[in-house]
Amino acid sequence: MERFLTVIRNKYVISGVAFVVWMLFFDRHDVATQYSYYSQLKALKAEKVFYTTEIEHVTQTVENLNNNPQELQRLARERYQMKKENEDVFVIIEQEEE
Repeated sequence: MERFLTVIRNKYVISGVAFVVWMLFFDRHDVATQYSYYSQLKALKAEKVFYTTEIEHVTQTVENLNNNPQELQRLARERYQMKKENEDVFVIIEQEEE
């Protein structure tokens, strides 16, 4: 017991424990802040991957529209309900069950 008290009273142990407590809880870069930064970093990396794939998809679509007249016609018919002069277009809207 006496040996334990001498170790606790040692100025280096006291300053080391105080430093660790300060760095873990009171510093500007404490553990909670570092964890939130890490979570934000993971979310931003996932967002970057999503937007990179979306950019590639849109670039491919634009390239197809510029080079393929059938693709342009398909897009005009599906998205903008365009038709030829002697055609009738029926738009079917599916309702979701509530």
